[in-house]
Amino acid sequence: MTLQEAIEARHSVRAYKNEPLTEDVVKVLEEQIVLLNREGNLHMQLILNEPKAFQGTMAKYGKFRNANNYIVMAGKKAEDLDERIGYYGEHLVLLAQTLGLNTCWVGLSYSKVAGTYELGEDEKIACYISIGYGETQGVSHKIKTVEQVSNASDITPSWFKKGVEAALLAPTAVNQQKFSFEHVGVKNNRHQIRAKKGFSMIGYTKMDLGIARYHFEIGAGEVNFDWV
Repeated sequence: MTLQEAIEARHSVRAYKNEPLTEDVVKVLEEQIVLLNREGNLHMQLILNEPKAFQGTMAKYGKFRNANNYIVMAGKKAEDLDERIGYYGEHLVLLAQTLGLNTCWVGLSYSKVAGTYELGEDEKIACYISIGYGETQGVSHKIKTVEQVSNASDITPSWFKKGVEAALLAPTAVNQQKFSFEHVGVKNNRHQIRAKKGFSMIGYTKMDLGIARYHFEIGAGEVNFDWV
């Protein structure tokens, strides 16, 4: 499965089969976490066979079942932390999909279980990602149109529209899709793309933007553009 295929196949899943992740899968995930933590200056941690985080009242409200494996999404407090969490966390979400796993971004419906994770000085947890073998593959949700979230037109490059289409398949908090993409122009033979978050009473728009930006990059492909 390619990353583009993973984008199209992936949906949020909260109910999992009661079986551990295979050793091979764990190895791939842990190796990637090391690389992404270094690249994104984060402290993401894979927690295995730990059922307590998703057994509280909020987790039951969120309809989680057998969510015994998860990724703690943490890093040093910073203005751009949430966006980096979204961007690099979605690397793991799509990787998991290619490995035959299912996932769900979790902002509130979890409990922090003491002793299961480590936090360095001035670090905080932004959210969790549940991960496992889903009972189902989840379901798709209604999404906005390309025109509602971008300035794609007959004069913008075709890859720009493909990038926006991929971004529209990105998971966002309660499917709010409060982001937009703008093709600004060309500078020094490189296309200039601006991604912006919108306002939301729910929050998580910075994290959502990071997730959507990674989807855009995959959909757009290997083209010469810069984020501005």
